[in-house]
Amino acid sequence: MKWLMNLKDITKRYRETTVLDIANLNILEKEIFTILGPNGSGKTTMLKIMASIEEPTSGEVFFEGKRIDDRNRSQARKKCTMVFQKTTLFNTTVYKNVAYGLKLRGYSKKEIAEKTKETLGLVKLTGYEKRPAKQLSGGEQQRVSLARALALNTRLLLLDEPTANLDPKNVSIIEETISRVNREFDTTIVMATHNTFQAQTLTNRVALLLRGKIAEIGAPQEIFRGPSKDLASFARLENVFSGDSNILQEGTSVIMVDDGVEIETALEKSGKVTVFVRPEDIIVSKKTLASSARNIFKGKIAEVTDLGSVVKLRVDAGKEFVVQITKLSFVEMQLNIGSTVFLTFKASSVHVVQ
Repeated sequence: MKWLMNLKDITKRYRETTVLDIANLNILEKEIFTILGPNGSGKTTMLKIMASIEEPTSGEVFFEGKRIDDRNRSQARKKCTMVFQKTTLFNTTVYKNVAYGLKLRGYSKKEIAEKTKETLGLVKLTGYEKRPAKQLSGGEQQRVSLARALALNTRLLLLDEPTANLDPKNVSIIEETISRVNREFDTTIVMATHNTFQAQTLTNRVALLLRGKIAEIGAPQEIFRGPSKDLASFARLENVFSGDSNILQEGTSVIMVDDGVEIETALEKSGKVTVFVRPEDIIVSKKTLASSARNIFKGKIAEVTDLGSVVKLRVDAGKEFVVQITKLSFVEMQLNIGSTVFLTFKASSVHVVQ
């Protein structure tokens, strides 16, 4: 398979700090490529360089076989588009938000109407055309932003944490759209995320980015198939549990953690194992949920950390769990230290690191 983009000897420095140092990276045509890493690892900076929004301090970027420089930078920008983590929409209707980029590129009114209708259908926002974009929920706004990018039908689509802090319904729609656009339109997609489940299930190849450098790169089954110090260091911060794993009849495994805690995983593993669960993958509720999720724990909030738009909770449920929810959810549920909550997460949200 041919490569669409190549990053060669790329560095990016801000004053004396090097935030990106990439020796060589090829992005293949028609693939979904994931840049996996924690906050501050350089993921967004890499995407901005790919999008020609920022220039590297040193090194070369090649697109469609040509080195990007001042002579062809604007042409390269027209063939790729980037969706940022923080959604910024115009203070107008959903239709006008999606149509804006098409109008700038000289499409006729008929073409704009057709493409806008098509892309809003892709992100399941048909019927939202006349609604004020800024009055939509956060997840719906992110879908409008994605539709705006998809309408341009570029060769390369760059996504920066496309589902961060969104509810499960919107996450599912966006993930389905990413997969469909790649499959049906042959769009090459590069996605930056710290969501290991997406890295395993959505993508063709994964690069683990730590402190600005690529620590590992390969197919998801290669990155996640066995012990990885790099992956463990990325996931070491929160919700890491060790115990004895036993395979169940239905193809899942149950891990016997100390203090009587049992965690069910979708992987078939036996013996000593260490796993982690992302805080964002744990649903917090005041009552038990009617759900197919295999892991449900009751606990009390021991600590609350306000991070702006999101709130991080430490919950004592036999073992300490760290969860992350939106501030809106925190306020609506009237939570505080000492509140009793239920934690729910799927077996597929449990990942082996060692």
